[in-house]
Amino acid sequence: MIILIDILTTLHFVAMAGLACYGLHRLWMLRHWLQLSRRSAQPILWSEDDPCPLVTVQLPLFNERFVARRLIDATARLDWPVDRLQIQVLDDSTDDTCGVVDDAVAYWQTQGVDIAVLRRDNRQGYKAGALAVATPQARGEFLALFDADFIPQQDFLRRTMGHFKQPEIGMVQARWGFLNRDQSWLTQLQAILLGPHFGIEHRVRCRQGLFFNFNGTAGVWRRQTILDGGGWQADTVTEDLDLSYRCQMKGWKFCYVDDVVVPSELPVTLGDFLGQQQRWAKGSMQTARKILPLVLRSPQSLGVKVEAMAHLLANLGWLCAAMASLTLYPALLSRSTFHLWQVLLIDLPLFLLASLAILSYFFLYAYREIGWKAALWVPVLPLLTLGMAPSLAWAALCGLFQRGGVFNRTAKYGSSGDVPVKRLVSIYSHKSHRVLWVNGSLMIYSILPVVLTIQQQHWLALPLVGLFPLGFLLVFVKDFLEVRHNG
Repeated sequence: MIILIDILTTLHFVAMAGLACYGLHRLWMLRHWLQLSRRSAQPILWSEDDPCPLVTVQLPLFNERFVARRLIDATARLDWPVDRLQIQVLDDSTDDTCGVVDDAVAYWQTQGVDIAVLRRDNRQGYKAGALAVATPQARGEFLALFDADFIPQQDFLRRTMGHFKQPEIGMVQARWGFLNRDQSWLTQLQAILLGPHFGIEHRVRCRQGLFFNFNGTAGVWRRQTILDGGGWQADTVTEDLDLSYRCQMKGWKFCYVDDVVVPSELPVTLGDFLGQQQRWAKGSMQTARKILPLVLRSPQSLGVKVEAMAHLLANLGWLCAAMASLTLYPALLSRSTFHLWQVLLIDLPLFLLASLAILSYFFLYAYREIGWKAALWVPVLPLLTLGMAPSLAWAALCGLFQRGGVFNRTAKYGSSGDVPVKRLVSIYSHKSHRVLWVNGSLMIYSILPVVLTIQQQHWLALPLVGLFPLGFLLVFVKDFLEVRHNG
């Protein structure tokens, strides 16, 4: 028993060290971002006097009855010569979305827009499969992609295509905006979690000449870049990340434009948000397993290779967070009599890097880019992330050992923050009661370190160990309310 406790204690500190490394990387990102923020990039607009290349807009859809028409209408209104624009609606739907799509496409065809629906008799390869089938039929030299819940602004192509005048640029990624950011505490936290991926990570990686990724939507590809990279492949569930690295290893450069914002919809339920994050965690690890050995053997610089490792393996942070929470109790048991110097030399540095460094990263972003009211939500982030960590850790582990998998769509309801969607949620959300049993068990287990801390009278440690049951409680209550509503 003592040996098992010692092993679990070692795993606890290994996990905390992993989170500390993640925190150090966040501080590195933050430093470079603060330097970049002092400079303002000038937008590159496509002049109306320049001849426009042919652009194909691809819209992958699957059962998107609430948002399909909105997306098609927005892309049909793009400010680009009508004879230089082709729209492909890649509709794999199996519900009444098909009728919505057909009506919208028929209307815009009468308005002279070159738009057509492409349908398959199966969903083989999911989104990657649909794009692989559609791309050979695309006439454009450039391919713009938008997911169902995005609404491209009319001047999107005018503000992105100018970057392709540099022949080495293979992809231009725009920033995601969030239509329903203020809808709930959950959407507020999602905006804070996702925002820095664009506003900090993409900006820093782009300016530093490092690899970064196309985000599956709100971007434009040079067609030749996709072909050189080997095309869309479905052996990971993050086909966008996979293709991005393959193309950049072929020598193509990517460009991120922070001033072009494409509004989108955040998941409105915890189940949808967690499902989205699970797919991203699993897919990033699948991509790391597939791509990272190639990157490390490539002639890229050491800096590019190190940052690629940090990028592709970032979701190991969920595994570290889950392992730290599950091994906290045995770690406390094994250190029932520890001294102040141990706390100062080991525990305090790990805690500062694994928690305060990461919180500072999100706080500064929220304060500077969204506003002080958004920054007030940052202290809630540890609770949400700790509560989700075991599920996302499992997804990351699956990604290490599985190829491909089911591409679970994230439900969209056409929400803009002021439209009630509670009555619509049950159409797509079907959460199992098994989730409650798992989260409830974790919540009860996480109370043990709190009890032990009180018994040992380590009052300074009480706020830290108290975060774990509060995080599992938050997720459990949210899950319970969603299950009850959908039941």
